[in-house]
Amino acid sequence: MKQVVQNYKSGELALLDVPVPDCKPGGVLVRTAYSLISTGTELMKVSEAGMSMLGKARSRPDQVAKVVQSVATNGVPATYRKVMGKLDSYTPLGYSLCGVVEQVGAGIDDVKAGDLVACAGNEHALHAELNWVPKNLYAPVPDGLAPRHAAFGTVGSIALQGVRQGESRLGEVALVIGLGLIGQLVVQLLTASGVRVVGADPDPERCVLAERLGAAACGDPASPAVESAVASLTDGHGADQVYLAAGGGSNQPVELAARLCRDRGRVVDIGKCRLDLPWNAYYEKELDVRFSRSYGPGRYDPEYEIEGRDYPIGYVRWTERRNLACFLDLVARGRVDVEPLITRTAAFADAVETYRGLKEGDLKAVAVLFRYPEPAAEEGPLADPPAVTVPSVPGGGKGSSAPVRAAKTPVRLAFVGAGNYATSMLLPHLAGRDGVELSTVVTTTALSAANAQRKFGFREATTDLDAVLGDPSVDAVFVVTRHSSHAELTRRALLAGKAVFVEKPLALTEDELTGVLAAVEESGNDRLQVGFNRRFAPLLQEARKRFGARTGPASLRYLVNAGRLDHGSWYLQQGTEGSRFAGEGGHFVDTASWLLGADPVSVYALAPSGNEDLQVALGYPDGSTATIAYVTTGAAGFPKETLDLVADGKVLQLDDFVRTSVYDGRKRWMSSRLPKARDKGQSAELAAFVRAVRTGGPMPVPLRSLVATTTATLAVRAALTGGAPVTLAEVR
Repeated sequence: MKQVVQNYKSGELALLDVPVPDCKPGGVLVRTAYSLISTGTELMKVSEAGMSMLGKARSRPDQVAKVVQSVATNGVPATYRKVMGKLDSYTPLGYSLCGVVEQVGAGIDDVKAGDLVACAGNEHALHAELNWVPKNLYAPVPDGLAPRHAAFGTVGSIALQGVRQGESRLGEVALVIGLGLIGQLVVQLLTASGVRVVGADPDPERCVLAERLGAAACGDPASPAVESAVASLTDGHGADQVYLAAGGGSNQPVELAARLCRDRGRVVDIGKCRLDLPWNAYYEKELDVRFSRSYGPGRYDPEYEIEGRDYPIGYVRWTERRNLACFLDLVARGRVDVEPLITRTAAFADAVETYRGLKEGDLKAVAVLFRYPEPAAEEGPLADPPAVTVPSVPGGGKGSSAPVRAAKTPVRLAFVGAGNYATSMLLPHLAGRDGVELSTVVTTTALSAANAQRKFGFREATTDLDAVLGDPSVDAVFVVTRHSSHAELTRRALLAGKAVFVEKPLALTEDELTGVLAAVEESGNDRLQVGFNRRFAPLLQEARKRFGARTGPASLRYLVNAGRLDHGSWYLQQGTEGSRFAGEGGHFVDTASWLLGADPVSVYALAPSGNEDLQVALGYPDGSTATIAYVTTGAAGFPKETLDLVADGKVLQLDDFVRTSVYDGRKRWMSSRLPKARDKGQSAELAAFVRAVRTGGPMPVPLRSLVATTTATLAVRAALTGGAPVTLAEVR
């Protein structure tokens, strides 16, 4: 299928061939009929992409701050790869469309194939021929409403949420500053609510359009006409509400709002304009400044938008989805007229040229629609993908070796997932490696697969996992998805006879771990590696060698300064993705166990109330102990990982993978230092995995150890709940 994309690094716009997205549970697959260009938000993004790197940095100081912090935590090379990987990727455009339901995912019962729906979301209602849309981001289109008009649903919801934030009442007077697409819709919504409206915009054609659509008067904000109209309608008191629907770097809209708003009036910011509030003006009138967050309550909440958990109507009357349905109803009943806003309807095939015309000013428009071709009659609705029969793997039981490979043939790898970690920490070490062929990348979103194929040279990109698991040419599968899917995807890949590299964690529950082990037992395939990469770090390897063998028990202290996560991070979705320690703690348990040369036999844990900090104590068969302090409340500038190992009169120290030191009984320091970079072992780990797959030799880490580490990590929750040490049963 085709999708409009942009490379944020180069500014390139393209109509790209990408795989059809998967129809996941909790949503529907929609074939687009019309999609709407947001001539404000989208053109701002397009313009930013055309800036120099310095210009991009100036326009996004929030992202620059994140880069600086990443350098302090991960070093320059890793941060550079991460940042450039994000910049040099195709990003989607679009967030408002109307289309026909092609497939219905599990759990959806309010629409069926063939229904017309309006869709929202900058990750789900894209300028693409097909989109997967979760339940709370679509709404059925009322009977009789034209699809081209229903495509305005999302921008209409943005305008509607802004009006709700203004709490307008019958008979009041409102000033709308900025008469672009959102401003024109705000004018109509206020007029339909019985509010008299004055508009302000430097474009005389937009002023004429707003008056035609119900505004009492409009004019250039720099002229006396706007102030005169507000004074006339309010007997000189000023507007009850001012809606900032303008963009750009000028502070004029904010200053005009203060001058023309009445005492204790409301100023609502809907657009993205400069907000240097003149303190005296806003203080003296005690103005109420409010922000309108996109489509309404639910926006940026993954439990609402992705998982489909609605807010009870008794507590949240107008959610994203209810705003969307309300706006569609207003248009269907003729209370809002979007037809006069449509400057052009362009064929989807001309998308790139249309964007260029808008960017360069050749096409001046309030609203532009893309019209999509109808599917050929013989094509019909999308059929379900054919079932793939996975061949059974011959027996061999635990410890079995891989099938014999043909000499000199490359190891063919498939990736399930192509997110930030996969593209910045794994694939750069595999792309171009001798003896490795990146066969197929599988993702649930079409564009991420296409990006990975373009950047790393995958032979194919798809959203069909079954086809990959059934492909006999694929030797190994990398599972690099969200934590909640690791165990199930690992289980399926093992049953399909593939060697598996799964990023940590292997499992989030004991039942999931049992399922993975059952797949090993059933298939006789134990070719499994979990991404516990620290034990492969060159500095730690060297320090362990210098420390030498132990004769007595050891004490190990591991401080992990994990830090706080950004709001909205999927790591915070503990209901589905597990706790942070369940997802990440295996790294530190595995490192401790590797250094101590044994698997833990007991786990005890303590946690202070009110945050995610943990103190985990591990006991080992020879009496050695390891304590892991996993903290989120430490200073951001402090190293993330520091470790001390003490035994037999010797001390091993690790300083965040840039320095290791060993102090022995002869009072001699032996130090290693790796300047600037932090090598946490990913490259060496991947080399060991590929070598094991190629030769059929043992996997880099015994299955027993992988399971023991996972069991110990999961036992932390039980230790916290029970308030007592947990003894770990022997792993067989």
